[in-house]
Amino acid sequence: MKNAISWFEIPTTDINRAQKFYETIFGISMNPMDFPSMKMRMFPLDDMMTQVGGALVDSGGFHKASLTDGPLIYLNANPDVQNVLDKVPVAGGTIMMPKTEISPEYGFMAVITDTEGNRIALHSVPQTK
Repeated sequence: MKNAISWFEIPTTDINRAQKFYETIFGISMNPMDFPSMKMRMFPLDDMMTQVGGALVDSGGFHKASLTDGPLIYLNANPDVQNVLDKVPVAGGTIMMPKTEISPEYGFMAVITDTEGNRIALHSVPQTK
């Protein structure tokens, strides 16, 4: 198993608001994929066979946002968690845990709340020269 995770879904109640939040803090464009029973906004992905993918999802209540329950997803904030954290309040989110060193070799983490009420972690790995 190359990656423990192959796909993730982040719950939303307002998919356009959530899309704007994540596009703002990461400087990306998300791809829409809508179905009759749900709307999705996919994080950019170069290769589905080798990379972990994920999406924002509005499933009409099947997915539930939570600040305390369920798994904690860590999103890639390389090269520096702080660069992403600086954009969170302006984009409508809050910082639950500021940039915190895990260890010199494992880098830094932070935890935010997105516009949908989800607790999401950020992670960056030290750059080697």
